[in-house]
Amino acid sequence: MRGVSPRGTTVAQVVSRPRPGPHEAAPGTAGAGTPKGDRTRMAVQHTLEDVARFEGIGLHTGAKVHMDVLPADADTGIRFVVDGPDGTARVIEAVPEHIVDTAYATSLGAGDMVVHTVEHLLAALAGLGIDNAEVRLSAPEVPIMDGSAAPFVHGLLNAGLAAQAAPRAYLKVTAPIRVAEGTDKWLELGPGDAPTLAVALEIRFDHAAIGTQRTRYVQSPKAFARLLSRARTFGFLREVEAMRRAGLARGGSLDTAVVIGDEGVLNPDGLRYPDEPVRHKVLDLIGDLALLGRPLWAQVTAHRAGHTLHARAVRALIAHPECWEIVTDVPEFAPAAALVAV
Repeated sequence: MRGVSPRGTTVAQVVSRPRPGPHEAAPGTAGAGTPKGDRTRMAVQHTLEDVARFEGIGLHTGAKVHMDVLPADADTGIRFVVDGPDGTARVIEAVPEHIVDTAYATSLGAGDMVVHTVEHLLAALAGLGIDNAEVRLSAPEVPIMDGSAAPFVHGLLNAGLAAQAAPRAYLKVTAPIRVAEGTDKWLELGPGDAPTLAVALEIRFDHAAIGTQRTRYVQSPKAFARLLSRARTFGFLREVEAMRRAGLARGGSLDTAVVIGDEGVLNPDGLRYPDEPVRHKVLDLIGDLALLGRPLWAQVTAHRAGHTLHARAVRALIAHPECWEIVTDVPEFAPAAALVAV
């Protein structure tokens, strides 16, 4: 894992003791504090039992896409396989160094190949606790489906989850790190109380249909499926028209996103949750943080952050290994509460 510390990144605290490499467990972390002989079930890696198949269109390219998500061996991570211009299959691993674009969506690239709009699928995989999978695409964009992660969650669960004989290794944040854009957009990763991802997030838009929304979320597969997965991507009608003039959002419609006009939400069925926009922003954040390549043990606090700040935070964290460690033999975590509007 590697990265370059972006301009504007500040490290609030530096831990002086040496850290292990990204594929090593931290000394003394076996059991993550669980007493010897404790029969608590430890977290292990998961993949799929069978192939999950999806059909749809790309949000920005408008291209028809067939996507298969296949099982993969332990320690594979998530990787995308797509045919290149010469018909040769190209592999793009979902890792920080492959982030190539964060305008309106997250795109990954390697060599002359790019895969667009990966964040909703990555969120579904991370949200369900799927560590290893191969994603085969017929076109260079993940299908947008209905604009949420719910179709992916449904398909992945139907394919089945399979436990693997390998411990799940967590990236545990041990010291705060912060990235900012100006004074009003920022994201901070800090130590978490439990072996999971906890999020406190706020968005603010100058439109009555959204305004200021805040939420807190604690990650677990059940919480993701029930509370976040159905939250759709959203955009303003005036922006959609500008994006189409720029050659983007060719697959955008009321079937693939929440569209907000001057008078409010244009979708006939309205919103799926009263605070659907902020829930979708949490979903996007989970998908982008999945590019760290391991489940994250951290508290993340974000204010008006988007894909660009998410990517900067990922790169900043990797660039500062003194702020994290890799831990294994971690007990499975089941939070008491998952999502609270504040």
